[in-house]
Amino acid sequence: MHRFTLRLADLATTWFAASPIHEAVLSLRMWTHPGVYHLQSRAFEQLRPTFERLDSRLLLSLVAGNRWVPDFLTPRPASPSPEFRSELATVRALPPERLRAELEQAFLPHGQPLPASLDAGLADPERLLARIADALEEYWEVCLAPAWWPQARAALEADLVYRARLLARHGAVALFADLDHRLRWEDGVLSINRHWTDGDVETPVDGRGLVLCPTFFVRGAITMISNDRAPQISYPARGQAGMAGRVAPVPSRAVESLVGAPKARLLALLAEPASTTDLAYRLGVTPGAVSQHLSVLAATGLVTRARHGRSVLYRRSPLGDELTGANR
Repeated sequence: MHRFTLRLADLATTWFAASPIHEAVLSLRMWTHPGVYHLQSRAFEQLRPTFERLDSRLLLSLVAGNRWVPDFLTPRPASPSPEFRSELATVRALPPERLRAELEQAFLPHGQPLPASLDAGLADPERLLARIADALEEYWEVCLAPAWWPQARAALEADLVYRARLLARHGAVALFADLDHRLRWEDGVLSINRHWTDGDVETPVDGRGLVLCPTFFVRGAITMISNDRAPQISYPARGQAGMAGRVAPVPSRAVESLVGAPKARLLALLAEPASTTDLAYRLGVTPGAVSQHLSVLAATGLVTRARHGRSVLYRRSPLGDELTGANR
């Protein structure tokens, strides 16, 4: 069990972030453990030919057999919507003399030796660190940034809007209960059931703030390997089914007759927050077409809008819920 002790001031500085470097690093598990995160399988199989042209041997070596990755590759986000390059700069800034300890922490506790490519590279840790960062940058630029990340970012930001609304309406107890089955909030202590390691760990947040990061590449809430790092928790993101393909719920004939088929399909999708880009992808139409229909739905009070960073997220309003029968 890992327990985070939060005073009232700590709870007030708990915040959420969608981290591109977290998703890039954790997505390497798609290649080392295929099928574990099946909702992403289709998209990543399409990326396989491109991935295999990269320094894939080095990238694959960064994931341990139990899916652990070294902590320094997933630095704590500095803002709710960090840029990949700024996070990668944090990775590059690791003192080279710390690299061996960081790598060993992910492999040795479970009796796994360092992969040969990493072990040999540690003869020149500065060069190895640069190679790792360069490989991650190329993986991001070539595989993830062009098409996968825009849709993923929209889904992650929709998760953040949902969490903010849940916290505002129902408080911390409801928020933590809804995040993941591994989490428990009681008497100012947030506990994670750490079945992947032995013993109990106590971490006072102590004014440092707790960062909560949604991700597509965990099966339950996790935290950092090291107990000395600033507190952060990654948890399974909502809306992952939308990443599996262009599948939309079927609206009722009555709603279609009233507002038309395109707007009815949008209303059916907007039980959860979504961006114009995400909706366009899921419906197989242009963002411009979606934007026109959303403008009408917003003007009639059937959907609401909320800005998160550079994105505008839409969600069905209570009136829209009544129209679609969601409250029945």
